[in-house]
Amino acid sequence: MPVTADATPRISVIIPAYKTAHLIAGCLDTVMGQTFQDFEVIVVNDGSPDTPELEKVLEPYMGRIVYIRQPNKRAAGARNTAIQQARGEFLAFLDSDDSWFPDHLASQMRLANADPSLDLIYSNALVIGNPERQWEFMERCPSNGEATFAALIVERCQIPISTVVVRKTALVKTGGFDEKLLRCDDYDMWVRTAFHGAKIGYGRMVQARLNAGRPDSLSEERGKMVEAYWNILEKFSRTLPLTAPDRVVVEKRAAEIKAKYLVEQGKSQLKAGQFGKAAEFFTEANRNLKAPRLSLLLFGLKIAPDLTRKMALFWNRTVGGPAHAKLGGART
Repeated sequence: MPVTADATPRISVIIPAYKTAHLIAGCLDTVMGQTFQDFEVIVVNDGSPDTPELEKVLEPYMGRIVYIRQPNKRAAGARNTAIQQARGEFLAFLDSDDSWFPDHLASQMRLANADPSLDLIYSNALVIGNPERQWEFMERCPSNGEATFAALIVERCQIPISTVVVRKTALVKTGGFDEKLLRCDDYDMWVRTAFHGAKIGYGRMVQARLNAGRPDSLSEERGKMVEAYWNILEKFSRTLPLTAPDRVVVEKRAAEIKAKYLVEQGKSQLKAGQFGKAAEFFTEANRNLKAPRLSLLLFGLKIAPDLTRKMALFWNRTVGGPAHAKLGGART
């Protein structure tokens, strides 16, 4: 059983809740079923419109959780509220539509105990939604080499939030989640944590299930995610005291992601039949990307725009950032 209210837990499990009354019981059951039991659970109702249903579902768990209601502040605000209340040395994040395998917390704490210098630990996960399209997070969103500031910037390492166990002091040092961000607040948090000196480790064992089954329009959401990623990189360039090498990495990546954002804008204009505007976006994007496919698309727009539009509708490959679309977005 989780620790009692008068005991200090090793881990504070943080669960924001918004429009997930029908899913949160499954989430909580996987928390209560952990083999590692030295934890408290903090559920933050982030101004959810399904509050009556949510609180009815939570009734059987009320003796085992800390329940907080607040006006809607999105996921970042809900997590910050929970962090302020958390008593644990470590924080474990879990979205209320995700779940853990039974040994998740035990596995993360084994890594923390084996290397006390680690500040943040994450793992692989199974991304679900469509049973025929389940995939392992690290197959598409890799983690290669050391998870440094630069590795997170270029996405050589990518962190799914519902697998993270992190020292509370490491997050407090960075100032918490940025509540002004509409998307990718978790990506922003991990990069700033690394920048401020946190040592990050990871394991490749699948330890969580991540629910990707509630997307908005895929193409629209992709464009928003890429724009959010670009804006965060620009923010790092403005606000972090970067070394010269780090600045080069950030600004180069920002230019790449801006180009990919322009591609998404061009695709939207092309879909709408606005061929001239589409060509403008693709031309500006190609100054940085210099991609053969974009060059071919621009040539097609000159000679056969309608045919090019039809062909481009099948062009649906994922473009950068962060590649974990569901995992980087704000859903509250």
